Amino acid sequence: MASRINLNSVNRFRLHQQHLTDESKTDDIVQITRDIYGLHATNATTPYVSLFARAKDFTRDKLDEELYVKRTLGKIRCVRTTVHVLPRETIPIAFAATKGIVEPNSEDFLRYTGAVTEKQYEDVSREILIILKGKGMSTLQIKKHLGTKLNVSPIVNLMCDQGQLMRGRSDKGWKSNTHTYYLFSDYFPGIDLNEVDPAQARETTVRQYLAAYGPATVKDISWWSGFTMTEVRRILQSLARETAEAEIPELKGTYVMLAADMAALEWFKPPSQPVVNLLPGLDPYLMGYKERERYLDYKHYGMVFDRSGNSTSTILVDARVAGTWDFSVEPKPTVKVFLFRRLEKKVLREVESRARAMGRFIADKAVAIEICDQMVPLPQRNAGGFMSPLGPSNGRILKD
Repeated sequence: MASRINLNSVNRFRLHQQHLTDESKTDDIVQITRDIYGLHATNATTPYVSLFARAKDFTRDKLDEELYVKRTLGKIRCVRTTVHVLPRETIPIAFAATKGIVEPNSEDFLRYTGAVTEKQYEDVSREILIILKGKGMSTLQIKKHLGTKLNVSPIVNLMCDQGQLMRGRSDKGWKSNTHTYYLFSDYFPGIDLNEVDPAQARETTVRQYLAAYGPATVKDISWWSGFTMTEVRRILQSLARETAEAEIPELKGTYVMLAADMAALEWFKPPSQPVVNLLPGLDPYLMGYKERERYLDYKHYGMVFDRSGNSTSTILVDARVAGTWDFSVEPKPTVKVFLFRRLEKKVLREVESRARAMGRFIADKAVAIEICDQMVPLPQRNAGGFMSPLGPSNGRILKD
């Protein structure tokens, strides 16, 4: 029989588990990454801002050190066929679990954008493996070294998704989506991407998802992982002894969570003061679910998600989305804020305080705060509009 649990309690508990309360913040960014099943890295800045929202005294060099020096973390494409920053030990599991979804997607991308034949890919990829032995190169450097007119980007993209190459540091800074590419065997010596059984890897991935996002529905798990709903149901049956079913009166359907988390939820005491968070676009907290009513009023859906389901940068108040925010450089470094409803004065002050801290993190200096009184819904915008929800003409300034 499914237990009945309160939505507010669930959300506040998950906020704590996601390291989004002051009490749950830590200096261990590898542990944070492990606890939330990775950091979305489709956009270069997202992992940094996601960690700034969760770590105690986070600076950008701390993530760079773990990614590119210690290499306790790495970037691979996995669930939702998107690039994630994952702990080193999770990479072979994620690779085995999602390769059958990710690789065909990248092959299609190669054919669509690269105009590369199968033989050209085989020849060029073989040459790339030779020239990258013991060193890293950007796509421009690879192309110059090869002396080819072919589009190299989709080629190295597929090689990464086949486990041949690894994405390393960009030579253009933390805001750039470019990478330096290395042989996977050079970057992570000793890791065998083929040692994990795919079926076992998918089971482990669902367990990891539930630890980071449960309670969730079968639809949530399927959407997030890319596994079919039939496969998800089969995996949940195999995890029956570790999980528990729950009903959330405010939401429809049956939810599943780890039994250990169900027990912890019964004893969990949320913070006594309102909890405010500023999260980047595509933050894991927002992107962990197909069904978003748990943290968002449906009437505001278009203010947070675009037509492709990408989430913009958001303001959370006690685990629910209360508005959006944006950062602009011109005419001066500014964090813009758009709120869906009127907030209590002390909560508004906390929003402004968090916005100033976020602005300083991004700009490396003090910034202005501007409150907007309107926003153009994301579905009415061009693709990529979610990356700047309150950019020029998208948000009208009410006050500074």
